[in-house]
Amino acid sequence: MEFPRDFFVLDFLITLPCILLSQADVYSPQYGIENLDILPSRLTSVNMSNVFYGIMFDAGSTGTRIHIYSFIQKGLEHPQVDSEIFESVKPGLSAYVDDPEQGAETVRELLDVAKQTIPSTHWHSTPVVLKATAGLRLLPEQKAQALLLEVQELFEDSPFLVPDDCVSIMNGTYEGILAWITINFLTGHLYGAGENTVGILDLGGASTQITFLPQAESTLDSAPKDYISSFEMFNNFYKLYTHSYLGFGLKVARLAVLGALDAKVPSSFQSCYTEVMKVIQKKLDQQDEIKRRTFYAFSYYYDRAVDAGIIDVEKGGIIRVKDFEMKAIEVCENFSKATKGSPFLCMDLTYITALLKEGFGFHDNTELQLTKKVNNIETSWALGAAFHLIQSLRSTA
Repeated sequence: MEFPRDFFVLDFLITLPCILLSQADVYSPQYGIENLDILPSRLTSVNMSNVFYGIMFDAGSTGTRIHIYSFIQKGLEHPQVDSEIFESVKPGLSAYVDDPEQGAETVRELLDVAKQTIPSTHWHSTPVVLKATAGLRLLPEQKAQALLLEVQELFEDSPFLVPDDCVSIMNGTYEGILAWITINFLTGHLYGAGENTVGILDLGGASTQITFLPQAESTLDSAPKDYISSFEMFNNFYKLYTHSYLGFGLKVARLAVLGALDAKVPSSFQSCYTEVMKVIQKKLDQQDEIKRRTFYAFSYYYDRAVDAGIIDVEKGGIIRVKDFEMKAIEVCENFSKATKGSPFLCMDLTYITALLKEGFGFHDNTELQLTKKVNNIETSWALGAAFHLIQSLRSTA
């Protein structure tokens, strides 16, 4: 599967100097987030610092998050992320399936944070976009669109720049690739040779993603065709292995396992593992190469590791896959003492263990880098999406 054209824009982010658009250009409807035919011929370099902003909403299954980025570019240097403001509300938009107006109000609450953070002089040139993920993908289309319409009207009433397609449901493949871009940009791996890149594992409430850059031809040959996405970025050509498994997020899987157990909680690790295997066995593609690669894991991988005391809440850490299993056994066998108000910890750790070992095929001793932030920036797809958004609508004075 060829990677969508709209991601080629990331190559221009690094290789082109500042793009100057007139104010009329910026407000023109043709410059939508999905339209790449916007790059003007008027290119110029500047010798002064340029600070600009972008607002990216992540409407996930368990909550809605706002990422407010400030970017800085000095002369012809590469644009850099200067800072990020991150806030979130719960529950997610999908919880308001029968009350879309109230769902939009939760977004308004976060939009007010952007107004307080971004100088009013930059409001009119700061784009705002909301991308919904698996939570809305699982809703009936009509109900999902009703929610998105309410949010779009909210954005249009705001003082921020509202591009076409400012509110949409994001394809799961995009989600994994954008997260891969974020991690490798923040860790500095996009500027060098491709073999130095790192893979990503993202575990949400309704879906899970795996993305990495294969180095073995056997991976490219054996992977399902729609798991390989090709694109060019930063003067390099990439063929990524990436897939989003809808229905394999932590909370959806939890419901599936609870159904199998007739909602009997707690259970022993072995009995829980047996039921979890019924949910994931032979349902995920396995590639031998991942056992030798470096992976960053975040979202619920991180959160549940913190809850279990495996990693520090602020610093994260490097752990082995079997650390999840050892902690799962401990928690399940000492349920009343170990959970401390988290009744699903036994089940969640068991599911993560099975997902990594039996689902993806990682070895017990495979190391994972669990991290919530890199250089004080949240590890999610949002930064990759913000790069795309900013370049599409870039305006410099």
